[in-house]
Amino acid sequence: MKPHDGMYIDGDWRPAAGTETIAVVNPADEQVFATVPAGTAADVDAAVRAARAAFPGWAATAPADRAARIGALRDVLAARREEIAETVAAELGSPLAFAQAVHADLPVKVAGSYAELAASHAFEERIGNSTVFHEPVGVVGAITPWNYPLHQIVAKAAPALAAGCTVVLKPAEDTPLVAQLFAEAVHEAGLPAGVFNLVTGLGPVAGQALAAHEDVDLVSFTGSTAVGKQIAATAGAAVKRVALELGGKSANVILPSADLAKAVNVGVANVMSNTGQTCSAWTRMLVHRDQYDEAVALAAAAAAKYVPGERIGPVVNAKQQARVRGYIEQGLAEGARLVAGGPDAPRALGYWVSPTIFADVRPGMTIAQEEIFGPVLSILAYEDEDDALRIANGTVYGLAGAVWAGDDAEAVAFARRMETGQVDINGGRFNPSAPFGGYKQSGVGRELGPHGLAEYLQTKSLQF
Repeated sequence: MKPHDGMYIDGDWRPAAGTETIAVVNPADEQVFATVPAGTAADVDAAVRAARAAFPGWAATAPADRAARIGALRDVLAARREEIAETVAAELGSPLAFAQAVHADLPVKVAGSYAELAASHAFEERIGNSTVFHEPVGVVGAITPWNYPLHQIVAKAAPALAAGCTVVLKPAEDTPLVAQLFAEAVHEAGLPAGVFNLVTGLGPVAGQALAAHEDVDLVSFTGSTAVGKQIAATAGAAVKRVALELGGKSANVILPSADLAKAVNVGVANVMSNTGQTCSAWTRMLVHRDQYDEAVALAAAAAAKYVPGERIGPVVNAKQQARVRGYIEQGLAEGARLVAGGPDAPRALGYWVSPTIFADVRPGMTIAQEEIFGPVLSILAYEDEDDALRIANGTVYGLAGAVWAGDDAEAVAFARRMETGQVDINGGRFNPSAPFGGYKQSGVGRELGPHGLAEYLQTKSLQF
């Protein structure tokens, strides 16, 4: 797509308030291939004012009509699937096949699910002598990350629009082009002016201005826990609502009765997916002591299949490359044993990181506690189920996880004791309508499905 040199505000592309720009870099070859405007507080203010003006009309629109508009948006996104995939592949460095299957197709499914929910959700209910109305919160400030750029936009914008809210989006500065493409799709789908607005820019400038704006009623943020804490503090000063989807250090628990080879291979694939840039990745593999050596050998063999440039792409930028390689070096310094990959970049040009597997990892090591956000797996041994549970729950995070066992009932029994928001049982498929979100420092609130819609609604009861 051809980049826009302005902001999408009040149903049209308008010039940015400032003159600064953001370079868009292909992480596979470090080449700048586009620029977008770096929004200022003035751009954010204009977008919020447009959203505020559009809110009464959109909130009063019949849910069936909102559903039809979101359905039209879904259709536009589906029609532009190839363009979306190519855009994300260039901005994020994702292999094209993965960009098509995940970065392009998943947002279409999520948008479709909210078209259906907008039409079917009960926005009022009778409880005793009260009628309870579920009303839109108001203006939503959405701040999205670069790792699943379009999915995260749709996971916020679609439920907000279905609820009757209006939206101002500040996308990640590394992946702004697919956000512009989404704004084009909104326009093509015929949503009213001001219902959706886009401001590209840097987090400390445009993101902070959006989170702090007095006319924003809810801030929905996905990103690091450190930034999420800052946004929560900013929003808290005005007692405005927040929805935060933050970091993770998810445990993949393989019980002795499981199919070990399948569990290990799927676990490695999970960590390497999207070059490890997934907040819910199972970055800690927990294996019984008696099966540990076999699991390590299986994992090392599986990692060898992820050839950089073929099955796995680069990380998003130079800062992220240095961060991930720094964690690998930290793991070596703390005594973990390298069985695949390492800190050396596999290519001279581009932000590449070798798929890396560590064995002999202890629960207290840095690589077992902190989110790395790269293709790095730590394998830990446990003595019994209680020890496995202690290790699995032994971080500040609780976003996702997996349990493998000889039968589902055994795995479910263990998963029920895990302090985490979502657990895959014996390789259960991702469900785009199931609630997604975390315990502890992995966030506040839920995304996707009816629970995601509920984040953008508030309740009013009338007694008679």
